[in-house]
Amino acid sequence: MTRFSADTRAEAVVAASRADIWAALTDPALVGEMTPFVKSIRADGDHWLWQMSGLKVLGIGIAPAFTELMAFDEPERIEFRHHPPEGTTEKSGVEGWYELTEVDEGTRLVTSLEITLDLPLPKASGRAVKATMNGVIAQMGERFSKNLLAHLGASEVA
Repeated sequence: MTRFSADTRAEAVVAASRADIWAALTDPALVGEMTPFVKSIRADGDHWLWQMSGLKVLGIGIAPAFTELMAFDEPERIEFRHHPPEGTTEKSGVEGWYELTEVDEGTRLVTSLEITLDLPLPKASGRAVKATMNGVIAQMGERFSKNLLAHLGASEVA
């Protein structure tokens, strides 16, 4: 197995209240519904258990499942880090955060995340794997953003 990672950062001002965005981002079932390629997310205390639907990376089919430890600093920051149950090994995980700041036009939402996958591919395939991962992350981010805005009945402020 070789470990591959890709990261992203996004920022937008959303014409919605911080409280409404916070409520959406702290609801695991709703986040699961709004996030493409996610089969389900369920909470178990401070942990969220993610089950992804099938994805292909360089012809290899994967359906990652991973556990995230969530930390909520209401109403400003949500942090998450990969934290599998003791005695288990997960071949994927995510580390990152959301930051919500009130502004005149609504709420500035900034997010940063890094996705890591262990795949049965040679290290030499890293450039191609990272390109594929970046494409999937971009698609997920774009569709999640559209779904969040639709859920909030809001728009992004230009």
